[in-house]
Amino acid sequence: MPYQPPVDEFRFLFDSVIGADESRLDSLSDGPDGEECRSILEAAGALARDVIEPLRRVGDIDPPRLENGIVRTPARYSSAYRQIAAGGWVGMSASLEHGGAGLPFLLANAANEMFNSGCMPLGLSIMLTQSQIRTLEAHASARIRKVYLPRLVCGDWIGTMNITEPAAGSDVGSIRSTAREAADGSYHLSGQKVFISWADADFCQNVCHLVLARRPGAPSGTRGLSLFLVPKFIPDDHGKPGRRNEVRIRSLEQKLGLHGSPTAVVEFDNAEGWMIGAGETGLSAMFTMMNMARLGVGCQGVAVAQTALWLAADHASTRRQGVPVRKGGTGAIIDHANIRRLLGLMKAELFAARAICASCALAIDMAEATGDSFWHRRVSLLTPVAKVYGSEVGVRAASHAIAVFGGMGYVEETGVGQLLRDSVVATIYEGSNGIQAIDLVTRRLRNHGEDAICLLVELENDLAHAEPVVPGMTARIGAAIGEVREATAWLAEQQDRDLLLAGSLPYLHALAILTGSCFHLQASVACGGRGPRTALARTYVDRILPACTWHCREARSGADDLFDLADDDFTS
Repeated sequence: MPYQPPVDEFRFLFDSVIGADESRLDSLSDGPDGEECRSILEAAGALARDVIEPLRRVGDIDPPRLENGIVRTPARYSSAYRQIAAGGWVGMSASLEHGGAGLPFLLANAANEMFNSGCMPLGLSIMLTQSQIRTLEAHASARIRKVYLPRLVCGDWIGTMNITEPAAGSDVGSIRSTAREAADGSYHLSGQKVFISWADADFCQNVCHLVLARRPGAPSGTRGLSLFLVPKFIPDDHGKPGRRNEVRIRSLEQKLGLHGSPTAVVEFDNAEGWMIGAGETGLSAMFTMMNMARLGVGCQGVAVAQTALWLAADHASTRRQGVPVRKGGTGAIIDHANIRRLLGLMKAELFAARAICASCALAIDMAEATGDSFWHRRVSLLTPVAKVYGSEVGVRAASHAIAVFGGMGYVEETGVGQLLRDSVVATIYEGSNGIQAIDLVTRRLRNHGEDAICLLVELENDLAHAEPVVPGMTARIGAAIGEVREATAWLAEQQDRDLLLAGSLPYLHALAILTGSCFHLQASVACGGRGPRTALARTYVDRILPACTWHCREARSGADDLFDLADDDFTS
């Protein structure tokens, strides 16, 4: 069964659930209207189905390799990437000024999800380049924008993010890479970066590294970091790549999954680079790239969940085992209640996670279109929720798919085992899920949790409009809103950091599940409280929303029990 791009699902989500109807999409740019939007999604879906999806197993079995300092990718990667670039997909939301299509990021986000459903490793490269484009548009000098952006936008060059070092993982302030200014205003960078995705590729003309480093005399910690653009080949003023820069790929990591994406140790040895933004504001500028990538990672989890559901549902519909258990059924294992339960959980969480990611993407578009601080705050609130919930839904869906397949799910030829191996990294990179949750409670709940409370008020308003259509569902969601409101107020008042950190991830889970339930409610109301979307909403509210209660309770349970255990108690 070929991959089926969820184009109709995106259109329903945009128009009936997250409020991105045609009028709002049209206000974000010079287009597209409803028919153009559908055409764009259908074209992206066809590319994912026909060109990208056949590569999923290719990169897993024959991963990129390092030969004489150059990363050699599987032969079919180059052809697929060139089709992606030639179609304008890399720069679809980039500015018209630099050759982009200027389309809403909401559409790019949807296209990226389908590309990642097809082949997550290749989709990662596209997402990183798009995130770098956004960063250079926002922070680079006019010369850097003129030389680099047209080549990144058209896909001839790719972009990377260089933050992590051997002794500086989540503790970004411990970065030791140095940058010394040259007489011509450029900088010479030295240091080593690790876990760098797509640090090199043989299907592009140039690789552009965004690197966090420290100038001599800069303050310690994150306040002393600056951001630099360091290309593999140094271009002239017309963008033609010239001499090779002193950037070397030392090794590629051997990983649990995501084999098709090279993850490298990168060495900078007096490599020439140019500062992006003002000195010692590097981390702030890099956050532009990181936050775009974090939403992209959440969408990777959604993409895996979509593929896992597609494979599992197809298998369950065709696999016959034992005697028929359901009158009027087909005799396939999809007749079994527990199999249907697994498929229902997968589909319900997939819808919720996709809606959260799409809502965050829409907020990004609205923030750029209006400049309103409300939308910027909404992006800050939803980004960690989208990243964490999306990535974890991907892992759960892959695990459920293996359960549906049974023993064959543990056999590599079915491909579902690869989905589990590939999906786990989304919970780790671009800031682990634990770090995202800490950011949510320590930064986003300031001012008495005002931004979260604002979201809860919106959700309550949605309940009021839905009450006449689905009264039973609104009552249960309303109770959950009250619980999350109490947890929000309690955490926002705490000063004890251990207490905040212990409750951070449970709180994020509660907020995500609650938000997902409200999106399901909107879907049900749009269909008049009847049909399969309402049945799916009931699955979410009945089987998933109850977890909101105990997540809220854990979020407020403190940290004393955790520290009553001595370090040695964990191993004794």
